[in-house]
Amino acid sequence: MRIHNVTQGTELASAARTARAFWPRLVGLLGRSSLQPGEALVLEPSSSVHTFFMRFTIDVVYLDRSSRVVKAVSALRPFRISVGPRGARSVIELPSGTIAITRSAVGDELAFED
Repeated sequence: MRIHNVTQGTELASAARTARAFWPRLVGLLGRSSLQPGEALVLEPSSSVHTFFMRFTIDVVYLDRSSRVVKAVSALRPFRISVGPRGARSVIELPSGTIAITRSAVGDELAFED
């Protein structure tokens, strides 16, 4: 799946996968050594993430029900917790630096394309 920032005219991911069930959301990126540019993991429903036992830094984007960015966290390091604001319904985990490259910010509208 591809994820586009409609507001900025940029692409956040060209190879995103979705985790909707409890265990895939809990495990997330554990066991991976990195996320390659263009990769992403969409957690839904979710309003928080953890990086316990991860080996790399990630960017995290929180979305509301209408796929608008409600919070963006750059360079979330391993062994941290991040909680989205009220109204966050899904989370996108991205390679570190993606938020800056795509100029993604609170209020931006994202679109998902299979």
